[in-house]
Amino acid sequence: MHKIKLAVIGVGHVGIKHVRSYTQLNNVDLVSICDLDLTKANLVAEEFNIASVTHDYKKLLDKKIDAVSICVPTILHYKIAKDFLEAGINVLVEKPFTQNLIEAQKLVKLTHKKQLILQVGHVERFNSAFAAIKDSIVEPKFIECHRLNPFPNRSLDIGVVLDLMIHDIDIVLGLVKSKITKVEAVGTKVLTEKEDIANARITFANGCVCNLTASRISDEPMRKIRIFLKDTYISLDYVKQEAYFYKKVGANITKDLLPIEREEPLKKELESFLDCVTHKKTPLVSGQEGYRALSLALKIQNKIWR
Repeated sequence: MHKIKLAVIGVGHVGIKHVRSYTQLNNVDLVSICDLDLTKANLVAEEFNIASVTHDYKKLLDKKIDAVSICVPTILHYKIAKDFLEAGINVLVEKPFTQNLIEAQKLVKLTHKKQLILQVGHVERFNSAFAAIKDSIVEPKFIECHRLNPFPNRSLDIGVVLDLMIHDIDIVLGLVKSKITKVEAVGTKVLTEKEDIANARITFANGCVCNLTASRISDEPMRKIRIFLKDTYISLDYVKQEAYFYKKVGANITKDLLPIEREEPLKKELESFLDCVTHKKTPLVSGQEGYRALSLALKIQNKIWR
């Protein structure tokens, strides 16, 4: 079996998770890692037995690699992704896609021109619990999302909307097949100069309403979504990978725990990326989906700061 030659760009909190997951997969050859902090990069390379380390990603552009995972700060996503795509190399770029829509649109166009794979790292699409319920969700009436984290001391170059809420934005846009008619949002900064807590209310033309709350100043982590359909209510916990179905049966309400085979979402995401590269498939979260999620996230952010 041909192994995909791949490099990871950035080995911070997220990048090292990519490295660990890739080393657990059979159809990939992790040939190099890149990070401005060479001391950190060398430690990661030693831990995972990776031969090549560099602080300059451009040295990898002509190294005959097939793909890269880009796990650097958002402000660098566009430039690095553009350079690799122009070199004919497939790209997985972590969320948020880019820092603005112009950059995102340029990358989408470049991907089509070069006929390459561009995947955006919205990992919750690969959560086993979400995968188990998504086909059961038809015409949702109301959706409520809570994504709360303790203060991270990372990703502080962006606010909580682009850091955390964007996961739920991506999920909601995939579930509600209708045009957005109204966006309301509030938020405030607490520990940084960006918004650290935010709430958004999205109204769709078909009548569905979504309420999203995100915070990075909470005591305990929470990642839950509640979806209300006709005669059915679904409660999903992303952390526990559990989903409960509540259904109206006559005059009673039944509660059922959906059987779910729990798997590591990031590992499934990277497996899917490698499969797309191998078989030239359209990614589950392509550049176009990344663009849509970013567009709504920026609208919410603008509402907060305006």
